[in-house]
Amino acid sequence: MPESSALPTYRVGVLGASGYSGRELCALVLGHPQLALAFATANSQRGTTLRVRANGRVHEVPLVAPEAADLAGVDLVFAALPHGASAEWIARVIAAGTKVVDLSSDLRPGHGGAAHDLPAGVPHDAPYGMPELFRADVQGARVVANPGCYATSILVALAPLAKAGLIAPGGTVSIASASGVSGAGASPKLELLFAEVTEDFRAYGVGNAHRHLFEMRATMQRLGADCDLLFTPHLLPVDRGILSTITVPLSRPLADALEPYRSAYANEPFVELTTGLPSLADVQHRNVVRIGAVLPTGLRQPSLLVFSAIDNLVKGAAGQAVQNANLMLGLDEASGLQR
Repeated sequence: MPESSALPTYRVGVLGASGYSGRELCALVLGHPQLALAFATANSQRGTTLRVRANGRVHEVPLVAPEAADLAGVDLVFAALPHGASAEWIARVIAAGTKVVDLSSDLRPGHGGAAHDLPAGVPHDAPYGMPELFRADVQGARVVANPGCYATSILVALAPLAKAGLIAPGGTVSIASASGVSGAGASPKLELLFAEVTEDFRAYGVGNAHRHLFEMRATMQRLGADCDLLFTPHLLPVDRGILSTITVPLSRPLADALEPYRSAYANEPFVELTTGLPSLADVQHRNVVRIGAVLPTGLRQPSLLVFSAIDNLVKGAAGQAVQNANLMLGLDEASGLQR
């Protein structure tokens, strides 16, 4: 229960705090005016200390074993666990009567293409935590599926077009997204070593096989779009950030490339529109989606080029999770988040 104070404080815990998203979560919680970090867990790094910066100083956060976490003694748990391993812990959090935001793909629409059944008590239809699209579903929810980073950059950019019927029926939306290496997680991998990544730029997950496609397709269908998504991710030799370039076949010509976005996102605190082109430098360490759009010339099919930039660890993961937690706990949605 909230503690008695001028601003009520809610105790929260982080499962999987040693990963990049988990570390970002700890920093955001420590800097939040109404959240208190009750525990942070790690598996192989249990017993060590995590150093994170918040409010201008370095905090040392002890990492405990997941089994030692008091799931019933907090108001909300952030689960930043690996895909496929998170659902078991979500079941434990639900059984403890605690709210939870899951950052894995286990509860997202399409469940990341996984064929396994969810544990008993875990909902198959958890609210999809993209407040700009489904805020009413998140408010007061007990379990929320936090979207993937690529999905966030793409769906926020496509949703106004889908809702307005502007995507050509049966058309193919082509998406090229480039992400910093932190999006691949903190587990050691040869292909992610500095010497392997620096001075290079390459595609991966080609052939329309990336895990985030499942939630993107399901959400586009929910928004009423009848289109294919052709998605190719790329690896950038930078720490954080995602820039998506999206080519959309239109059902009718547009006179103003940004008009659908102005009306859809006029009152959204974490969506920025630009008449120029968004870049990673615009969004790093901020909980925003920055969108630009251009009407290309020389094409027979009316089309729109949309550019979307996010910080994959903030709006694409930990920041969006805190945004969802704020809504679930009845707090100001923007509390503790940098715009």
